[in-house]
Amino acid sequence: MSELIFTDDFFMKEALKEARQAFEKDEVPVGSVIVSNEKIIARSHNLVETLIDATAHAEILAITAAENYMGSKYLNECTLYVTLEPCIMCAGAMYLSRLGRLVFGTKDPKNGFQKFSDRVLHPSTKLSMKVMEGECSTLLKNFFLKKR
Repeated sequence: MSELIFTDDFFMKEALKEARQAFEKDEVPVGSVIVSNEKIIARSHNLVETLIDATAHAEILAITAAENYMGSKYLNECTLYVTLEPCIMCAGAMYLSRLGRLVFGTKDPKNGFQKFSDRVLHPSTKLSMKVMEGECSTLLKNFFLKKR
């Protein structure tokens, strides 16, 4: 029996599963999972259109679920994997939750938090970028091509 190896790619694939669910619901295909001690404790995808709520981003929904799971407003021991660079609102929520680590797939030059400042995340939050960038980017491009 082979032992599972939990890598950034492993968890980004889980976030991509969430993003594909968003795609099927005609939502911008962004998905996220939050991991603590190599266990997924929260998962979500964009539900902005479904809930008619501009704040229903995958990251916000996952942060709320993870905080409920942990029984704490702080996620300093957790990693959030998301297919697209978070917007400034989501980065602010990560700051307030003191997220331990953020891993995202593809950059968002139009709305990503880095467009505004690279200091939006909490100073103790570690950042990893471009994990499975090709797959994350392709899903988004396909969604917007379908829209045109």
